[in-house]
Amino acid sequence: MSTRLARSALIGAAVARLSYAALKARPPGGEPMWNRTNHRGEPITLLEGPAVAIGGIAGVLAAGGSTRDRAALAVAGVGAAVVGGYDDLAGNGVSKGFRGHLGALRAGELTTGIVKVAGIGATGIAAALIASPPVGARGDDGDVSAELAVADTLINAGLVAGGANVLNLFDLRPGRAIKVAVLAGGLLASGRRGRTAAAGPLAAAAALLPEDLGERSMLGDAGANALGAMLGAAAATTLPRAARVGVLAVVIGLTVASEKVSFTEVIERTALLRRLDMLGRRPATTTVPGPTVPASDAGAPVPPDPADETLAAPDRRSAEAR
Repeated sequence: MSTRLARSALIGAAVARLSYAALKARPPGGEPMWNRTNHRGEPITLLEGPAVAIGGIAGVLAAGGSTRDRAALAVAGVGAAVVGGYDDLAGNGVSKGFRGHLGALRAGELTTGIVKVAGIGATGIAAALIASPPVGARGDDGDVSAELAVADTLINAGLVAGGANVLNLFDLRPGRAIKVAVLAGGLLASGRRGRTAAAGPLAAAAALLPEDLGERSMLGDAGANALGAMLGAAAATTLPRAARVGVLAVVIGLTVASEKVSFTEVIERTALLRRLDMLGRRPATTTVPGPTVPASDAGAPVPPDPADETLAAPDRRSAEAR
């Protein structure tokens, strides 16, 4: 392990834990603003998200190396955390997905989701402009022409914005988004620059994984968007053009698929994915002995338990779905 990678990971993890403790001690705006209730009826806080974003950004800045690359990752993290946090605190969760938000916009309603989409798009462009080498420069893929510079900017912007959105789609169950982030980070592990770029954000998220798995906190939009955006920026600054195009195609495919299918249903139907998803989590349900049914009533229908309906409710992109 290189010194830069170790320094980035250690600082990212330490700052995330310290930030979480400080935010829990003095929540900005008061604790109720950040609290939600999960499907068990237990309180859960969104403060994990800002703490992961702060830790990830600190780890990125401590990594050393290219100032341009570090600036791109930091801008991606800050921008995505800010607009994601805005949606966390101001959103009502009524409109879902791109189609839902666009439908609301056509009806004359400006949702917080639309504001977030625009903000993350702007963040992606800003980070991409920083990350992309200037025209005439000698990049990893050779000399950069004007046409390639434009193409690189669009690809990199898509990676940052798309990464922020896709990771947020997985923040529906405890620990899931962080596990997906770690798996995605494995794509960058083949190169030294990629490992170093991703180390800070991933270490920050891993440091708070116990809180997430224990259902005491969740990433929320602030954390999931920031973590996904920084990983997208890491891909943008370290992968060759062909690999970036391939990753972007996967990101677009997952985004389109999310409008048609439930990722949770796919995970539940796939044994290996289900085992990975449940790794470290509390059991989804607890069996409680019910009242004895008299023999004379054995054929009578049993009324549904409202708790079962809650646990079987479809995915909702909020803490209540957790």
